[in-house]
Amino acid sequence: MEDAVKKLQEIIDNTDNVVFFGGAGVSTESGIPDFRSVDGLYHMKYDYPPETILSHTFFVRNTKEFYRFYRDKMLCLDKGPNAAHKKLAEMEQKGKLKAIVTQNIDGLHQMAGSQKVLELHGSVHRNYCQKCGKSYDAEYMLHYEGDVPKCECGGVIKPDVVLYEEGLDQNTIQESIYYISHADVLIIGGTSLAVYPAAGLIDYFEGSHLVVINKSPTPRDKYANLLIQDSIGAVLGAIQV
Repeated sequence: MEDAVKKLQEIIDNTDNVVFFGGAGVSTESGIPDFRSVDGLYHMKYDYPPETILSHTFFVRNTKEFYRFYRDKMLCLDKGPNAAHKKLAEMEQKGKLKAIVTQNIDGLHQMAGSQKVLELHGSVHRNYCQKCGKSYDAEYMLHYEGDVPKCECGGVIKPDVVLYEEGLDQNTIQESIYYISHADVLIIGGTSLAVYPAAGLIDYFEGSHLVVINKSPTPRDKYANLLIQDSIGAVLGAIQV
């Protein structure tokens, strides 16, 4: 990995226009599980696969069971930023990084100090009443005494996260396209690039260096100027800015 990190260091040293595109692998190193990894625990504890539970239809029809899974698996409020989050925040502060485009909903990039974070799939930290629109934070959702979090007006509160069957926010998509299409360097990290339409945003990159950092293969590996199959935290943590 040492030679690969040296190459990445050279790439970053020679630009001040980096954009980072990340996914679940960035946060798994903070101890937040990737819900797509359906393990034995899920099978024993839940009657449905995560993709079914985290759908709009399921939220509407089985709200109680949705929240049982959501509060158990998605609200990881005791977790903090890791080396990757912290290095990206530092890169932004030093004028190297222009934006982070993330598929994660945990808010760890902001917790690390990043300012320009485009959340394609929303955030667990924003929740709103479907009846009156009042906002609630993640702590309220986690510690609500009841099966389904309710507003003081009686309405059901919904997380501002993009569920299956729901569309992505168009403003977030357009802003992500802008930054990706104007970047000199695009670093893809901690994502298998299997979730669309988010993964399709990579097509807008026209810069000089495409860097892929992921433990497992991705569909973009063959197009990468630099491919590093290792821990995103270890790789970015070794970079000096």
